[in-house]
Amino acid sequence: MKLPWVWAPNATRVELVTASQRNNLEPQAEGIFTAITPALESETDYAFQLDGTGPLPDPRSRWQPNGVHGFSRLFDSKFDWSDQSFRACPLSAGVFYELHVGTFSTDGTFDGVIPRLPHLSALGITHVELMPVAEFPGKHGWGYDGVSLFAAHSGYGGPRALKRLVDACHAQGLAVILDVVHNHFGPDGNYLPQFGPYLTDSFHTPWGAALNLDGPQSGPVRRFLIDSALQWLEEFHFDGLRLDAVHALFDRTARHYLRQLAEEVAVLSDRLARPLVLIAESDLNDPRLIRSREAGGFGLDAQWNDDFHHALHVALTNERHGIYQDFSGLADLARAFEKGLVYDGRFSRFRQREHGMPLEDLSFRRLLVFLQNHDQIGNRARGERIGHLIPASRAKLGAALTLLGPFVPLIFQGEEWNASAPFQYFADHVDPELGQKVSEGRRREFSHGGWAEVEVPDPQARETFEASRLDFDEIGRPEHAEMLSFYRHLIRLRRERAELSAPRLSVRFDERSGFFALDRGESVVAVNFGRDTLRVPLSREENVRPGELLCATAGAAIEGNTLVLPRDSLIVATLVRS
Repeated sequence: MKLPWVWAPNATRVELVTASQRNNLEPQAEGIFTAITPALESETDYAFQLDGTGPLPDPRSRWQPNGVHGFSRLFDSKFDWSDQSFRACPLSAGVFYELHVGTFSTDGTFDGVIPRLPHLSALGITHVELMPVAEFPGKHGWGYDGVSLFAAHSGYGGPRALKRLVDACHAQGLAVILDVVHNHFGPDGNYLPQFGPYLTDSFHTPWGAALNLDGPQSGPVRRFLIDSALQWLEEFHFDGLRLDAVHALFDRTARHYLRQLAEEVAVLSDRLARPLVLIAESDLNDPRLIRSREAGGFGLDAQWNDDFHHALHVALTNERHGIYQDFSGLADLARAFEKGLVYDGRFSRFRQREHGMPLEDLSFRRLLVFLQNHDQIGNRARGERIGHLIPASRAKLGAALTLLGPFVPLIFQGEEWNASAPFQYFADHVDPELGQKVSEGRRREFSHGGWAEVEVPDPQARETFEASRLDFDEIGRPEHAEMLSFYRHLIRLRRERAELSAPRLSVRFDERSGFFALDRGESVVAVNFGRDTLRVPLSREENVRPGELLCATAGAAIEGNTLVLPRDSLIVATLVRS
C-alpha cells in the first residue's frame, strides 16, 4: 500500500483520482501535496487533477499500461532476482552491444530479447546497452521522446518484463547499460509543465525546451531526474547508464548536475557493493566530463567518441558532407588513435570555431568507439548501415580497427553479421497532427541535401519500423555467417591477446597508397584502404620478424618479412624480436 504524493507548485488544489474515488491531497511545504488517506493498493490505476484540470498521469509513475496519456498504475516492485553473484566486467575490458528492443526480435519486447542473449554471449559481448525504454508515445519508436522517466515502456512489456530481461542478461554474464534522456522531454504526453517549472525559457535544445537545472525551483527538477537514474540502477539492477547528449544539459550552478549525479551514483554503488558506471554522449570533446572530481572534473566513467567514428567513416567511404567535412584521410584516423580525440582544440570548419580540449593524461579506456551506432545509421536519410555503403571486405577493415584498438568498442545490433535491415528513423505518435509534422520535418530536413521526398522513409509509417527489424535467419546464409565468424574471431583475439586492447601503440600510414597499421607491441594490425595490392615491410626494426598469423582477409599474406595486402584486406600477426 502507498500514500501518493506529487510535487505541483503550480497548483493550488490537487486531487487523487481513481476509478472509484476522488480525494483531495494535503498541501505540504515547497509545493508538495500528499494523500493522508486512503492508501492505494498495488495495481490500482490512479491520476492527479490539478485545479480542475486532468486527470493527468503521475510525473513519477512507475507504470503506464495505457501509454503516456493514460492513468498511472501503482507498481509492486517485488521481484525474485537470481543475480546475487553477478558482477559486471570492468569497463576497461568491455565490448559493448547497442540494442533497440523494438527491432531486435520478432516480438519487439523485453521478453523477446531473452532468447537471443546466448548469441551475444557467444559473440564475446560483455555489456548490453539498451536504447531508451522510459515510456514514450505509441507502441514503437527510438525512445528519445520519453515523458515518463520512471516507467518502463508498456509497449515493450512494462516493468516486470524489463526486470526479467536484466536478470536474464546477468545469468548470461552480460552487464546491462540503460540509455537515459535527461536533456529534454518528448512533445507528446508531456504533462510535467502543468505540475511545475520542469522546463526553462533560458535555454533551448534541438529537440525542444531545455530542462530547468539551474533556475528558480530547479532543485526538485534535479531531484526528479536523479531519483529516476537511481531507480534504474537500484531497483532494476542496471549496471550503468548512458547519458544522452549531455551537451544539452544547461547548468550554471557551481555543482553541475552531472557532478551531482556522479556523486550520488558513487554513493549508491558503495551501498550496493557493486560497480555502477556513467557514460556520456557529448558533442563537446571536453575531458572534464571524465576527469575525476578530485581533479576538478565531473567524475563520469567514460564518454562516446564521435571523432573516431567520423575519421574512420571518411577513411572507409570518402563521404565529406556535414560533420564529415572536418575529417580528411588517414592522418585524422591516425590522430584519433594517437590522441584519442581528433578535435582537441583544432579549428573546426563545420563549427567555424576551435573545438575540444586535449585528453592529456586520461586513459583511452574511457572512450567508447564504434564503426556504427543508432545515430550514425538512423540519422542518414534512408538509415543505411556501413554494409550498404561499402563492400563487406572493406567494412571488415573498420571492424578490425574498432575492435583491436586501445578504446572500449561498441557494436550496433546486427553489425556482427552485416545485417541487411537498415535502421531508419521511426515513430508512432498518437497525435495525428504531431505525427504529420514529424513526417514533414524529416523530409524537409533531407530535401536540403538533394533527397527527393519519396526517397525519405516516412517515420510514422508502420513499414519504416518493420523494415528496421533484424532478421536473425540471415545468420545461416554464407555471406552473413562468414562476417559473424570474423567478428567472433576479432573479439576473441582482443580478449586473448592483451596487447590488442592495450593503450600502447604506434601508427604507421601512407596517405597515397592507403596503407595503415597499428603496431601493438607484440602484434601488428595492418590494413589496405587503397586500390592496389601493397607490399610493405613488416616493421622498420631490422630485428623483427613475423610470428603467428592471427587473422587475414581477402588474400592477405606474409611473404618473408613483407606484408602482402590486396585491396580492402587486413592482416593481424604477432611479432618476434630477435
